[in-house]
Amino acid sequence: MTTNRPPSLPAAAAREVPPAGGGSAGARAPRGSARAKLIAAAHATVRKQGYAATTVDQICAAAGVTKGAFFHHFASKEELAIAAAEGWTERARPMFELAPHVKLEDPLDRLLGHIDFRLSMLDGPTEDYTCFVGTMVQEAYSTNDRIRAACEASINAYCEALAPDIAAAMKVYGVPDDVTAIGLAQHVQSVLQGAFVLAKTTNDPAIARGTVTHLKRYVRMLFGAGCAP
Repeated sequence: MTTNRPPSLPAAAAREVPPAGGGSAGARAPRGSARAKLIAAAHATVRKQGYAATTVDQICAAAGVTKGAFFHHFASKEELAIAAAEGWTERARPMFELAPHVKLEDPLDRLLGHIDFRLSMLDGPTEDYTCFVGTMVQEAYSTNDRIRAACEASINAYCEALAPDIAAAMKVYGVPDDVTAIGLAQHVQSVLQGAFVLAKTTNDPAIARGTVTHLKRYVRMLFGAGCAP
């Protein structure tokens, strides 16, 4: 991982959270796990090349399962996409349960620790850290309402998981009257999604790390905690 990671977060910490999408594409599926491997393969291939460019045959090859197994579990690529959006939400859950910062007593420290944690993940090939649902909804939002809604639910779940720490920090530190916990959580999500887009334009995570560092400065200033990164 990059040396640009905040020094307070050990390099191993990010590895404690399973990468969304799970495992390496193409790894042989254990017996009885074809559905899970297809979802993981969808995460990997869509993040790398987009939803429209990804075929059922490519997903099956990446998952190491037959096309017959695919249609045993999913009626179509669309059905897999919806299941994969739900699976993405589950893959993100450890960020709110297992990462070291969740044990901190101060809610603002937990929020800033979460941002540091996301910052630490911005390394390596773009498809390894960008968002599956964010990638997919950019293509499908106006052409497939079921996929759009599944992506919306996944993004909303992230915001709802982040909002309690924000609300607790608001009670301790105070913020302007027009700031809401869910609104700030949505802003964090928006900055992350925008950072992923910027990283795709340069094929380099450095620009994304800079954007998320600005997010941390903003949050610190919002809660009156200074502007040091």
